[in-house]
Amino acid sequence: MGVKKGQPLRPRPIPQRTCVICRVKMDKRRLTRIVRTPEQTILLDPTGKKNGRGAYICDQPDCWVKMQTTQLLDRALEITITPEIKAALFVDRSTVPVP
Repeated sequence: MGVKKGQPLRPRPIPQRTCVICRVKMDKRRLTRIVRTPEQTILLDPTGKKNGRGAYICDQPDCWVKMQTTQLLDRALEITITPEIKAALFVDRSTVPVP
């Protein structure tokens, strides 16, 4: 099925996601995805395509600081995350390429 002549093309919708810390909805590409893999490891997912349960955090420094001191990310990923892993995520976020 194609587009009929004379009909304008609809713009492709931009996926929206919500930051698990501040609850602000924004474009998926502007957020960093953190994923719990099927092997129960926690990783940054710069591609947004890794298999597993994901949660998104915006680029606001306050959200990353709050992520380390609250259980919000733990609840979103449905796993208990150690402070060491949260600290490693905080450090690793600076190495994640921004699209």
